[in-house]
Amino acid sequence: MPVHADANIVTADALTLLLHNQHALGAAIEEVTKWLSDNGVHTVADNAYVAMQTLDTNAKAITDAITRLRQY
Repeated sequence: MPVHADANIVTADALTLLLHNQHALGAAIEEVTKWLSDNGVHTVADNAYVAMQTLDTNAKAITDAITRLRQY
């Protein structure tokens, strides 16, 4: 196996762990957003929702990078 393939595997594995963290953070922000919304703090809930959208967008990019790395 070429050396760069080993590096790709290590990088893809690290990105996968970061992606799992990203999903966990998104779930936590979603819970906080719901609580904020239910308790009338709508402006902050809206800001948290925007943060969740950013996490989703970045998760897609991380997933794409993992897929590309694992192809080599």
